[in-house]
Amino acid sequence: MRIAIGSDHAAFEMKEKIVEYLQKKNIEVINCGTHSIESVDYPDYAKKVSKKVVDKECDLGILLCGTGIGMSIAANKIKGIRAALCMFPDMAVYARKHNNANVLVLAGRLTGIELAKWIVDAFLNTDFEGGRHERRVRKIEELED
Repeated sequence: MRIAIGSDHAAFEMKEKIVEYLQKKNIEVINCGTHSIESVDYPDYAKKVSKKVVDKECDLGILLCGTGIGMSIAANKIKGIRAALCMFPDMAVYARKHNNANVLVLAGRLTGIELAKWIVDAFLNTDFEGGRHERRVRKIEELED
């Protein structure tokens, strides 16, 4: 599995901890930045990660910003991305099972690192259920056209 990950300055420290956590689990991580706590614009990183997912360079993406809201809005503007801001592991499970989310968004300022790891695990270890949800995901995709 190959994961693209990116954050703004507000969630830089959490991103670095998640990168390390995933690498310890032998998951390949493409770190799209930012690479410091200097102020940056989150849409730039939402685009970098999302393009890696859409172009199939990575299987899934993870984005982090202070609240997760800005990254969610920006990523969901990119055709083919279904980004889900998840505050609890169950949200991540259902984002994957029912919505076939391909980008997880975390709130770096509102989520502790241990909870964030549980959310990441839930997201990465859950597959799309298909069935009746396939029809709904297709309707979401039609909204992009």
